[in-house]
Amino acid sequence: MIKLHHLNKSRSKRIIWLLEELGVDYDIVAYQRNKETFLAPDELKQIHPLGKSPVIEDNGKVITESGAITDYLISQYGQGKFMPSQQSDSYVDYQQWLHFAESSAMVPLLLKLFITKDGCQTNFIADYADHEIAKILSYVNQQLQGKQYLVDDTLTGADFMMSFVVEQVAQAGKLSHFPEIERYFEQLKTHESYHTANELEAKYD
Repeated sequence: MIKLHHLNKSRSKRIIWLLEELGVDYDIVAYQRNKETFLAPDELKQIHPLGKSPVIEDNGKVITESGAITDYLISQYGQGKFMPSQQSDSYVDYQQWLHFAESSAMVPLLLKLFITKDGCQTNFIADYADHEIAKILSYVNQQLQGKQYLVDDTLTGADFMMSFVVEQVAQAGKLSHFPEIERYFEQLKTHESYHTANELEAKYD
């Protein structure tokens, strides 16, 4: 059985959503952030030296990184769903979105989060983060025009990965500035398993 090491208020919620959509048996091992430092507990380092979440254990393998976990689970258990054929033109787009979510999209969002939590005045980073966030979100907004989903107009791993990014934009109150992303978010919420993942995350919060 798959074991998901889940940290509250983390990116592992999208892995819960994926597991629910796949309909596979899995267990959640829950961890709580330190309320003062907001860091993960040391117990996670017993699973992987970095002490990060999400982490899954499956068939003797320990797998980290959201994109790698998403790719692995869909390849192993998707039965042809949630990813285009590797021989299709769409597969390259699919792979780009998988990696985009944790690289181009998340870096400026994390910078903004850290600056806000720190409350410091910056000479460069705050303006850089704001500029990059606007550029990234404008790009995503444009790419979603006329689409329900990111790739082949069907739910794929790209959408599981990008859901966390969209949720961060929603929490920041910025969705109204990006109508295509806002519409896309509403589409993601039409999936019952998305709400199941939210309920499970709340259970372990």
